[in-house]
Amino acid sequence: MTENTTNSLSIRPGSSDCLGATPVDFGVVNFAVFSSNGESVDLCLFCDPEAPGEETCRIRLTERTGDIWHNEIAGIPEGTRYGFRVHGLWAPNEGHLFNPRKLLLDPYAKRIDGPSLYDDSLLSLLQDGSVDQTDSAAAAPKAVVPLPDTFDWEGDTPLRLPMAETVVMEMHLKGFTRMHPDIPEDQRGTYAGLCHDVTIDYLQGLGITAVQLLPVHQHLDDGFLLDRGLVNYWGYNTLGFFAPEARFAVGDDPVTEFREMVKRLHRAGIEVILDVVYNHTCEAGVTGPTCFLRGFDNHAYYHSVDGKPGIYHDVTGCGNSVNIPHPFAMRMVMDSLRYWVEEMHVDGFRFDLAVEMGREPKEFSRRCAFFKAAQQDPVLRRTKLIAEPWDLGLDGYQLGNFPANWKELNGKFRDCVRAFWRGDPGVAGEFAARLTGSQELFAHNNRKPSAGLNMITSHDGFTLRDLVSYNDKHNEQNGEENRDGDSHNISYNLGAEGETTDSKIQEVRLRQIRNFLVTSILSQGTPFITAGDEALRTQGGNNNSYCQDNEISWLNWSKGEDEEQLRRFVAKLLAFRKEHPALHRQRFFSGKKIGSSNLPDASWMRPDGGAKEIIDWSIDKAGAFAMMIHRDLAASSGPNSGFLLFFFNARARQNTFHFPKKTTCSWERIIDTADPDAEVIQAGADEVTKLSGRSFQLWREKV
Repeated sequence: MTENTTNSLSIRPGSSDCLGATPVDFGVVNFAVFSSNGESVDLCLFCDPEAPGEETCRIRLTERTGDIWHNEIAGIPEGTRYGFRVHGLWAPNEGHLFNPRKLLLDPYAKRIDGPSLYDDSLLSLLQDGSVDQTDSAAAAPKAVVPLPDTFDWEGDTPLRLPMAETVVMEMHLKGFTRMHPDIPEDQRGTYAGLCHDVTIDYLQGLGITAVQLLPVHQHLDDGFLLDRGLVNYWGYNTLGFFAPEARFAVGDDPVTEFREMVKRLHRAGIEVILDVVYNHTCEAGVTGPTCFLRGFDNHAYYHSVDGKPGIYHDVTGCGNSVNIPHPFAMRMVMDSLRYWVEEMHVDGFRFDLAVEMGREPKEFSRRCAFFKAAQQDPVLRRTKLIAEPWDLGLDGYQLGNFPANWKELNGKFRDCVRAFWRGDPGVAGEFAARLTGSQELFAHNNRKPSAGLNMITSHDGFTLRDLVSYNDKHNEQNGEENRDGDSHNISYNLGAEGETTDSKIQEVRLRQIRNFLVTSILSQGTPFITAGDEALRTQGGNNNSYCQDNEISWLNWSKGEDEEQLRRFVAKLLAFRKEHPALHRQRFFSGKKIGSSNLPDASWMRPDGGAKEIIDWSIDKAGAFAMMIHRDLAASSGPNSGFLLFFFNARARQNTFHFPKKTTCSWERIIDTADPDAEVIQAGADEVTKLSGRSFQLWREKV
């Protein structure tokens, strides 16, 4: 530290209104942090770019308003990095872990200096229960002192696309463009790469309306992964809830680059949804790194076991659970969400392990304080709020139980659809419920069919190609002897484990992939596509690629015949869905008869064309049946106004289907998963159509 630097600064009382570092003017910043149990707080400045780990000066925050410590500092050089040290009681068994030898990142940091890596010096409570005396300043993550905001949004405003018209593509920001040959090499895998013209053209060509990005909050790479030569690629190890990940930036200003990305995607009509991890942090268990919330106030920020304040109540499987009900933990989350909407212009959020957000204190309730706060908030209530509706705690599976303004990843859709197309017996009845929007899950609190996101795959599990190529996971490259990852995949390799040269197996696999995509896109609900599934991406059977920042996880932009054919097929499906309001209804089917046709809004038939009876649903065979959607009354004329007829054949052999006996119209075939490039053909009401084994056809009334 240098006395000259300290003397050049002007220290004023400042304000407790805004937490974090708030620029008042160039070189003038208000610092404010929360700590209810701390005894004093020091602000540490790192002003010398030639010695980034060397503390330049330390300033005791002299003002305390309630539990907020604050001061305004003038004279700070541009580019200065900073952190905090908090003094207080060291009593691990009582849950107090104050250690001023550990530099702490501002919980409200908007920009963090470079990628963040684990280092042993970040440890505070050692395995033997003693305190670590090593100063962590050299390795600890540091925030960059912010400047007044001068970014020009050029009139950008939220798109606010209706959920019923939304098509979500989940992707890893780096992995999506890291290998794209038509993007400049320095932009591949970055914010700039995602908004490059070729990327936008690709997304628009498919029909994607929203990209859901795996975590882009700054995260810390785990020590055990670094020891194996791996990293936390997915990023579910949050270090900064306000800071965009530095490693995805071309230059040293990830905030501006993220904003430019959002602005360009919005111009293209594409919304940006962030996968956010507020349920736990990178600090893991009490013996994990101390660099973030723990050092400010462990009691306030983390859930502890009742009567045992030194032990975390962990329902995330990651060592800790953020204590959302605490007023300042809640404030941090709400401030973060509003920041990403108001200052970074994102359109919505997918909440990782969202059940933890609703535990108050331990049991889940959709009437908890967090959900109430989000529902009444004038900023957040107009965004898309999507729950991953489970965590690892007691009663952790809460699909269908989120508030009315929330959407949910439909895990039952995923599991049932996988089982149906695998040929499992006895699932046809549930499959019908999933096709029609999972009414029993979402209608009870007056939600619409679009409340459910129709996922078949996601980042967590097999890719679609691997789902039809592997019976078992193959995660050996993760270094955990294949013990990690889910063993319950409901997959089927169709006769050969992994890649094969058998043309018959290859043909059926491609057909199954198309079956899955058809089911996700044409069912009631919101289509959810994992990036790369539309282009036959494989991870070689790895169903837990969280640590693979390499070609296992990156998209291969191969333009082989099969890949190009599947991309065309997906674009065709999404275009058809967009053109037909009956495929994204605002209300659930009622079963009531409509108009003069004397037919219900949705009806079910056997392959012989007769109405499906109750006993037919319980037949212990793979599914083979038809569904007809009544002509959409909102489109009274034109090519999109007729009946839609779906034929499903999950059986391994060819099956003959008759057209519905109660209709007399002519039909035209639009989709056949056994022949994806087939031309439209026509058939009369008294004719039949043959479906190959494991295939689907979509017919439309000829009007």
